[in-house]
Amino acid sequence: MFLGILLFLSLIAPFPQSDRVNASDGVPIHYTVQGKGEPALVFIHCWSCDGNLWENQVPEFAKKHRVVTIDLPGHGQSGQGRKTWSIESYGDDVKTVVTKLDLKRVVLVGSSMGAPIALEATRRMPERVRAIVPVDSLLDVDQKVPPEQLEVVWKQLEADYKGALTALTNQFFFSPHTPAAVKERVLREATSRPPEMAIAILKAIFAYDAIPALRETKVPIHAINGDRSPTNLEANRKYAPQFDAVIIKDTGHYPMLENPARFNQLLTEILSKLPK
Repeated sequence: MFLGILLFLSLIAPFPQSDRVNASDGVPIHYTVQGKGEPALVFIHCWSCDGNLWENQVPEFAKKHRVVTIDLPGHGQSGQGRKTWSIESYGDDVKTVVTKLDLKRVVLVGSSMGAPIALEATRRMPERVRAIVPVDSLLDVDQKVPPEQLEVVWKQLEADYKGALTALTNQFFFSPHTPAAVKERVLREATSRPPEMAIAILKAIFAYDAIPALRETKVPIHAINGDRSPTNLEANRKYAPQFDAVIIKDTGHYPMLENPARFNQLLTEILSKLPK
């Protein structure tokens, strides 16, 4: 009877399996795998979060797909001992996990910094990637924050990491409709991180230029964005004509948490339209 129940549960909600693999610089990368089916979905979290960001997506999509969530180095259960942080090295980390699992056909779903990481991962394994799904990211690749403004932000974070980060997150990432529980969760996770490492990773994000990778990317790019900040399709399509986006209304920077049902519906629609 007990074995029968376990078999039934495994069919409706495949058990997750966790493992680690070393990055090219030796830093351990923690990842979790659940479900079966192609294309495999590799979910890449944003700055200051971890693979748990996708907790509302994994059970749903693991019914038909092999689903992989990664704790990027410096986050979650992965190592923190990296000497130099960069989007490029994160792209290599994603490739390391995909190669370890021998995934032949993958869709990379990247939240915020996870989207440029997906671009860099695609550069390193174009034969494996079938599509990229940025999530509230790559809104306008022509838009750059002036260095003098960034310097002000770095100094604020270095002087009062928790206070400055809370103010910046409330100002730029949350919409008036962002649920209080989502705000509390995001701020708790972000402000609890080691400031020196968190700021170093944040600097690497803003130092990255997505345009060269966009020019090289030939696979479909279907973004799922909130409406807290506008998406400039015209600017992005100068470099990647295949760039497309759907917008979730009344949503901030975390649509997978703020409106998971709508997010899952849109991701399902994107997957259904991909070439077989």
